[in-house]
Amino acid sequence: MGLLGACAALVASGCGGGTEQNHKEAKRTYQLRIAAAAFPAKQSMARPTRMSVRVQNESSYTVPNVAISVDSFSYVEKYPDLASNKRPIWVVEEGPGTPAKLPVQSQAVSPPGGAQTAYVNTWALGPLKAGATRTFTWKVVPVKAGSHTVHLTVAAGLAGNARAAVAGGGPVTKALTASIAPLPPLTHVNPETGKVVPGTLPPQS
Repeated sequence: MGLLGACAALVASGCGGGTEQNHKEAKRTYQLRIAAAAFPAKQSMARPTRMSVRVQNESSYTVPNVAISVDSFSYVEKYPDLASNKRPIWVVEEGPGTPAKLPVQSQAVSPPGGAQTAYVNTWALGPLKAGATRTFTWKVVPVKAGSHTVHLTVAAGLAGNARAAVAGGGPVTKALTASIAPLPPLTHVNPETGKVVPGTLPPQS
């Protein structure tokens, strides 16, 4: 379910205190655009990379809470009897926003980023003044070979009142395609010849 669908369901059901969530969010359409987007077209399995999207507010009002939903970091596997049929194409190592400080001295594993929200695959970076820009950056690791397309949608708020639209009135969306190369075959250097040959090193006695 996308952000707009999730918001509508949340408000309609009354879950999470819909009135409290949206009473400060003006019912208005904000003109936004994706000023720049970067995602390497060629990637390799297990090699970390980044996706970066810069959003600009072209309206005359401050956007309540600029957000981006990404619906294609995973795919649906059709094998039967799976505990979960969703499988990752990219593993999100760190989402947009400054990672929250840990309450105790420890090492975070894959910190989510301070922009993470309660909505699935949605990150928000707060108010955006008229004419200003905000950059969302994801640190991801490709884990499924092939050609894949990431679809993202920009929102002006999380409560359902604020709507983001391009100059022509349509939704603010972007599609980014990347080709992920499989893992290279295993090789090793033959200690006798110094040449790189297929396979792994023989076990030591």
